[in-house]
Amino acid sequence: MSDELREIISSNRLRSVFQPIISMQTGEVIGYEALTRGPKDSKYINPEILFEAAKTHDLLWDLEITCRKNAIKAFSSHNSDKFLFVNIDPAVLKDDHFIKGFTKELLAKYNISPTSLIFEITEKTSIDCYENFSEVIDYYKNQGYKIAIDDVGTGYSGLTTIAKTRPNYIKMDMSLITNVTRDNFKKAIIKSFVDFANSTNTKIIAEGIEDVNDLYTLIEIGVHYGQGFLINRPADNLMETPEIIKKRIVDKNINMKKHSFSPSSNVKIGEIAREESPVLSTTTCSEIDKLFKSNHSIRGISVVNNNYSIIGVVMNSDFFSKVGTQYGWSIYMKRPIHLIMDSNPLIVDYDTTLDIVSKIVISREEDKLYDYIIVKKNDKYFGVVPVISLLEKTMEFELNVAKYSNPLTGLPGNVVIEDFISKLIIDKKKFSLLYFDINDFKAFNDKYGFENGDRILSFTSSVIQKHTCLYKDSFLGHIGGDDFVAIILGHDAYNLCEEIINEFDNNIINFYNEYDRENKYIQSVNRNNINENYPLMSISIAIVINKNKSYTSIFELTEEAARIKKKCKLKSKELMKSCYIV
Repeated sequence: MSDELREIISSNRLRSVFQPIISMQTGEVIGYEALTRGPKDSKYINPEILFEAAKTHDLLWDLEITCRKNAIKAFSSHNSDKFLFVNIDPAVLKDDHFIKGFTKELLAKYNISPTSLIFEITEKTSIDCYENFSEVIDYYKNQGYKIAIDDVGTGYSGLTTIAKTRPNYIKMDMSLITNVTRDNFKKAIIKSFVDFANSTNTKIIAEGIEDVNDLYTLIEIGVHYGQGFLINRPADNLMETPEIIKKRIVDKNINMKKHSFSPSSNVKIGEIAREESPVLSTTTCSEIDKLFKSNHSIRGISVVNNNYSIIGVVMNSDFFSKVGTQYGWSIYMKRPIHLIMDSNPLIVDYDTTLDIVSKIVISREEDKLYDYIIVKKNDKYFGVVPVISLLEKTMEFELNVAKYSNPLTGLPGNVVIEDFISKLIIDKKKFSLLYFDINDFKAFNDKYGFENGDRILSFTSSVIQKHTCLYKDSFLGHIGGDDFVAIILGHDAYNLCEEIINEFDNNIINFYNEYDRENKYIQSVNRNNINENYPLMSISIAIVINKNKSYTSIFELTEEAARIKKKCKLKSKELMKSCYIV
């Protein structure tokens, strides 16, 4: 055995293949992991067997340098500007044959910069002496190389290794990635690593991505990079990301950003659905049994006809309760699933919003409360949403909105306002921005007290909201104090301003006492501590439209709004009433 292995290494019957590692935001390839394959006619084609045998027969260093030479030489032939990830076993670092500077000379020979090379520490065995190990890692870092810890979550790749090496990349093992969509415990583990990475300027790479739903979940968690068969298998050439995968990644990120500050009433159920494969109604119960038993994380399976129309669902618990009876197994196993499926599942359209679906779910019978929600699109099966996912997403969206909302009016605050405006500018949509300011609010607040001042702010908010909500896709935010902003699509904002001013002016007088109403002014102390007469409150509306001018940034737009508001307040003071200016 050792002679065969020695011959394979000495005659270099090994080849390098490359698997792409991609950005989970853009789908673009950021680097390639070099993997070694042995001769096709040998058991050593399996890299696990190859490296274990080399370790047993004291050939690890010989194998390591041969693999490294092959990888660097093959990679250089492609003239790529991406990163090259090369595996290294810690056992090599303590090998008597270990030579510092070997890799640097090899890179120079093939005109590759050390900053393009990333060493993946593959810990298949424990590290005996962290002090010596750290010394070698520091040596590599000082040469310009980057470090990745491979297979985190399995074997010996633990927190101690991460703490000692302080890597640039942490590669999460496939065992943590597979079925992460259905496993909240795995989600929590990966999220904790992402949070840690973000606070230490480290990047997380998810290995072994094979399912599109897992891909989406990893993007939601915030994983930086990914690799796996879903993206591309290892190949002799440097493969790019398939366009369909790249589109899925980009679309998912756009959707997430679009809904980052959206309430559940603005999010479609289809946007959180899992694209799980259904079965035909003719599928036998025996086949369903195999599906459930082969993957215990599957809680339900949708059933469709040949046209992909939804005709039912079978939940794991219901299935086994029916076939698990005294005669159930013998009666149903060879018969089609449509005989015992739920033929009246909850089916909702892709465009139905989360808040509406939530109301439908809680009105279901108790024994069906946690059955899958099936999503259709164009009257065809699209995917499923587990009830727990609906609850998690609804809570996530609502908490995010609440976090950035004004506590008095409940309206979105500055962070959400800026995000909304930025999207309008990027999308180059026609819009009108209305900037509201209550004239002489401070004088009222000083005289009548902050509780009455809060009543004015709530009243103003409700008046603006009442009229702007009639405009499709409108937006209303509370900047702070007595400043509000409303945005409508299109450039016809004049009628809206008139309606808001009329209602405000007709009702604002009701907030004053009888004496002030008759005088049509109030007396309050100004900033110089002198009594001064102030008119009853009115409202100024500065209108900014992008009809004759395109705005390239939110700063440019808000600066223009502030300039117009100043003019509007002067005009309102002069007219002694509410007004608007474009």
